[in-house]
Amino acid sequence: MADAEPMLVPAPGGEKRACPALEDEVAHSTKRPRVQKDENNRGGHSHKPAQDEAEEPEGEETEPLEEEDGEGAGLGSGEAFAEMMKHGLTELDVGIQKFVSEHKGFSGILKERYSDFVVHEVNKEGKTVQLDDLSVPEEAEEASVAEQPGSEVFTEEQKHQLEQLQLFKKKEGNVSIEMADDTKEKRTLVHKAVKTLYPGLETKTEEREGKKFIVAYHAAGQKALAAPRKHSWPKSRGAFCHFVLYKENKDTMEAINVLSKFLRMRPNVFSYMGTKDKRAITVQEIAVLKVTAERLSQLNKCLNNFKLGNFCYKKHPLKLGELRGNHFTVVIRNITGTDDQVQQAMTSLRETGFINYYGMQRFGTTAVPTHQVGKAILQDNWNEVIDLILKPRPGAEKGYLVKCREEWAQSQDPEAALKKLPVKRCVEGQLLRGLSMYGKKNIITAFAMIPRNNRLMYIHSYQSFMWNTMVSRRIEAFGLKAVEGDLVLRGGTAFVLSAAEAETHSIQDVVMPLPGFDVIYPTHHVGKGYREKLSADNLDIDNMRHRVRDYSLAGAYRRILIKPSDVSWEVINYDDPRISLVHTDVEKLEDQPPPVFNKEGKYRALRMEFSLPPSTYATMAIREVLKMDTSIKNQTQLNTIWLN
Repeated sequence: MADAEPMLVPAPGGEKRACPALEDEVAHSTKRPRVQKDENNRGGHSHKPAQDEAEEPEGEETEPLEEEDGEGAGLGSGEAFAEMMKHGLTELDVGIQKFVSEHKGFSGILKERYSDFVVHEVNKEGKTVQLDDLSVPEEAEEASVAEQPGSEVFTEEQKHQLEQLQLFKKKEGNVSIEMADDTKEKRTLVHKAVKTLYPGLETKTEEREGKKFIVAYHAAGQKALAAPRKHSWPKSRGAFCHFVLYKENKDTMEAINVLSKFLRMRPNVFSYMGTKDKRAITVQEIAVLKVTAERLSQLNKCLNNFKLGNFCYKKHPLKLGELRGNHFTVVIRNITGTDDQVQQAMTSLRETGFINYYGMQRFGTTAVPTHQVGKAILQDNWNEVIDLILKPRPGAEKGYLVKCREEWAQSQDPEAALKKLPVKRCVEGQLLRGLSMYGKKNIITAFAMIPRNNRLMYIHSYQSFMWNTMVSRRIEAFGLKAVEGDLVLRGGTAFVLSAAEAETHSIQDVVMPLPGFDVIYPTHHVGKGYREKLSADNLDIDNMRHRVRDYSLAGAYRRILIKPSDVSWEVINYDDPRISLVHTDVEKLEDQPPPVFNKEGKYRALRMEFSLPPSTYATMAIREVLKMDTSIKNQTQLNTIWLN
């Protein structure tokens, strides 16, 4: 996906942290559309995908899990992370092998700071989403005067105490407001005022020595999230408040979870068009059901690394995959290429494009790739699935995970292994809980304890591995031209090219299938390689249906080459490796000056901008420029060498 880029190096010290106690890790995956047969189309072999070319709408809501892909976080030191990544994947391990350009590659550090990777969503109208207005719409202010109580119900001292409580500076305490002139109406007014003006705080009424108090306390982090309260909502106002979310170093679902906790709502009242990367600065549109802009704007007072703005009301939510794509601003630090090399590389990216490989983040970061687990699921080899997820693995890991894996290897006792896990909501914890509940003779049921989209991530990863591998073979065999036997889409339907038709098409038109029961394959020898590769993995290309319906693969089509739009670049010299080299939306809002560069600086960086359609990986575009392995394993090694 264009949005879900990998964390390539550990975060350096000194960058802001988000709100404490709300650091849930979130795993997410995507859903692939069905591909349907069209018996009436000419050409004999044709299949039509249900959703055009975007077989991966940008993600969908998943349960927040805390491991599997993110074990590097929280290991305690860059050295520990580097040790873990010695056993990580390289691009060759996942079928990423070829380049399209002929320029000489050069090295550089990608995502040394999360501010080196900035993503702006491009909405379905083709407009780049930007945060440039923090004001509340007038209609919201007028409505709020009639509907919401004001701050006049509090003394200045009470306001100060409530602000301190909201900002976590009195997290373990509370604020008691004595109701001297006690009436039900007065108490209701105070309850509403606290919840409206201080999002994240909850209230209750207590009686002490014959007097009544309204007690405000911090609700964030409570396991039971209250359902949204029903307030009057003007019929003339759209039911959904749309806003622009600017976030730093948080993925989209993690951000939604934080907002939902402060607003005391469930995450499913939010909608969005695509999931965005964690290790980045990202700007995207969000919609939420029946929450006022004024209430949302209050969150700007108490949330770090988030900013909400550009509020408006509409009658509809947002839908996954609605976006046109994403615009990227990427900084590659410490580049070794000459200005001529950079010019050649970026010109090639603009004019030819790059191979549309699935990026490294699709396959996990540890010694056990997700596509291996996916293959075992498709083989119906459930003992292998359990072993791959739970067995001890090489490289540094969180201590409790190491102990959990060791216990499982020694005892095969899920309850004993589960006791070693202080965090039960990781993949390993969910699986062990399932095994404890249903036993090792009901592994399929136990495995289903892992949220559905996280389970599907494994088989989608295997499809992606197959696609990468076969596309590398296709480029090796036929280069960058359309040939007889290739597939192209016409009106969303796949057709096999004849020799004459191949002369009138370019490589930009050619698609390759992700394996499944409802796709066709190229008729040249590379297409036949699908059958050989699947057979080598003990899978039958003619029977991609699984006895568990969720794991049946319909398949899809994906373009071999992608050509970015809006491509621009410049080489920057700088002296301080800690400074940001991008002028962010928030800095512009705060009238901060853009970064100033020393033309004689000892370090050189390439700052590039480009736009990509949905379901494409920006790191694969960067790989084409650098001609360098973009895996976390390689980037960590480069970063370690540079820092030393």
